[in-house]
Amino acid sequence: MLAVGLMSGTSLDGVDAALVDISGSEKSTKVKLLGFQTTTMPEEIKDEIIRVLDSTQGSVDLICSLNFKLGELFAQAARQVCQDNGVPIESLGYIASHGQTIWHIPRPSQTERRSTLQIGEPAVIAYNTGVTVISGFRTMDMAAGGNGAPLVPYSEYILYGSKTESIALLNIGGIANITILPADCGLEDIYAFDTGPGNMVIDEVMKALYGQKYDNNGRTAASGKISAELLSELSQHGYISLGIPKTTGREAFGAAFTSSLLEKWKGRIPSEDIVATVTRFTALCIGEAFRRHILTRTCIQSLIVSGGGVHNSTLMSYLIEELPEIQIRSQEDIGYSSDAKEAVAFAVLGYETLNRRPSNVPGATGASRPVILGNITYPPFKTENI
Repeated sequence: MLAVGLMSGTSLDGVDAALVDISGSEKSTKVKLLGFQTTTMPEEIKDEIIRVLDSTQGSVDLICSLNFKLGELFAQAARQVCQDNGVPIESLGYIASHGQTIWHIPRPSQTERRSTLQIGEPAVIAYNTGVTVISGFRTMDMAAGGNGAPLVPYSEYILYGSKTESIALLNIGGIANITILPADCGLEDIYAFDTGPGNMVIDEVMKALYGQKYDNNGRTAASGKISAELLSELSQHGYISLGIPKTTGREAFGAAFTSSLLEKWKGRIPSEDIVATVTRFTALCIGEAFRRHILTRTCIQSLIVSGGGVHNSTLMSYLIEELPEIQIRSQEDIGYSSDAKEAVAFAVLGYETLNRRPSNVPGATGASRPVILGNITYPPFKTENI
């Protein structure tokens, strides 16, 4: 079956679309990546998302409109990846869309419910493509008492599990998340969690200090020195010491966090030193995750890294310093794509939804039981009417 997986993450750099051929049954699912591309997030839409994420600027009418705008953008991304690879879109069995996370509350307060909100209207995607759309993957897990994230561990179990080797899979997007697959594991043996910021703080600092979207290959960080005082302050962040399972996002490490950091440190130390230090902070959070939650229970032979962070050579060098005893490889080193990994993951989750099979991993999300994820939106007419 042909399918497209769509992912728009916390980095807000674009919509990832993975065209795959997927087949098989629960424990023998096979996935072949046929094509991948990233549709750049238009600046006006990115600005609207950032406004929505700011409680002082967001509004119900903006969220309502943005929900449909993103649906159109997601449909465009699905159509483009099919067109570029010579695949008629009507040949797709489904499109699986994670959506754009607007807010996520994994740890409720006295007045809040555990909840999550992803937008990018599936009816708009279905109408504009004529293809069945599977979306809303996080909500059923949260209904079952889970954090609604991370969700990629199931696909990692399908695609990367080894009979003989314990593997860690790290994705460094806006937020960094990790999955542990012990050797010869079952789903009940897997655990996963967000380690903390990935590229998010680095990108926000680069935007504020240099007017650039990101630190290209980590060059700015490489030109600076790590501030021991700033790194010590950052390392006191409460998320690091939380037990697992746990998840985080822009609520903890977004623009407000970076603004507060720069208000105190801008001008106090050189700008390149701030970039170097927050880059080291990302690596430190990952290292602390291993020391606190992983190495005490699993002997890891290999760490496989994906996501945008794999292209930041300074960040990768800091990661090697944090974890000198572990072999660190990229997805490309093992014949996969670092950039396509999460979009492929949602194509896998969509396949399980269509086949009415659970695809959350309670050991990763904290859910009370395995559940079938996602909502299905059928196309409103036959594909020849498009």
